[in-house]
Amino acid sequence: MIKLGEKQTLTVVKKVEFGVYLSESVDTQEEKVLLPIKQVPDGTEVGDEIEVFVYRDSQDRLISTTKEPLLQMGRVAQLTVAQMSKYGAFLDWGLEKDLFLPFKEQRGRIDVGDEVLVTLYTDKSNRLCATMNVYPALGTDSPYQKGDTVVGRVYEMSDNFGAFVAVDSQYSGLIPKKEQYGEIVLGADVEAYVTEVRPDGKLNLAVRSRGLEQIEKDAEKLLSVLDSFEGALPFNDKADPEVIRHETGMSKNQFKRAVGNLLKAGKIQITERSIRRV
Repeated sequence: MIKLGEKQTLTVVKKVEFGVYLSESVDTQEEKVLLPIKQVPDGTEVGDEIEVFVYRDSQDRLISTTKEPLLQMGRVAQLTVAQMSKYGAFLDWGLEKDLFLPFKEQRGRIDVGDEVLVTLYTDKSNRLCATMNVYPALGTDSPYQKGDTVVGRVYEMSDNFGAFVAVDSQYSGLIPKKEQYGEIVLGADVEAYVTEVRPDGKLNLAVRSRGLEQIEKDAEKLLSVLDSFEGALPFNDKADPEVIRHETGMSKNQFKRAVGNLLKAGKIQITERSIRRV
């Protein structure tokens, strides 16, 4: 069976002036597809095998090409918007006929020149089209582990779940609402780190500002200092800056931010003369 939207190796079953017809084999010719003459390798004969990509031309006829498309069925890719029409967008995917992205398959506002993350599907007329609903095509076999830093594109926003991210434009990731810091925009590329590799292989992610990361590091450091004092510092955040620096290695501002972080988390108590671990 000839597969629309995929690369496959087919056999030359007939030669004509304008190209060659390809099928699964010389013996199976019920379904044939044309390879135009300008793409037929020199010296090609009936029975030869050629690797081609199968799609439809501007008149919706089945056609094949030896060119390498930027996107295939079951995969995800970032394609450039070549033009807009009243029906949707047309994307450059490296072939003579641009790929159609209907309005109903778009996520957010796009324009000519934008790069959009898409996958392929076939419409009711069995034509190849693009969709920005890439979730079903994303993989769950990433090489990443908890703590790794990743880069991905936000392809969907959910009020209930958070921001869905295509990590490396290949793998399924989610930034839960509780892990979102700063403005996360649909269609934007984000840097995040892996908080969990779920049992199904999908990645839970978190976005932290550098300032917040530093506060959390200082808070962990302060907990260690508290442990070295057997759970109670003999001073609080009103202490002299030199005392704070000598005992904790932090500036007074760093110390106060770390204290605030731990106090909010319910991990410490402050008295008139001390800070105690809860």
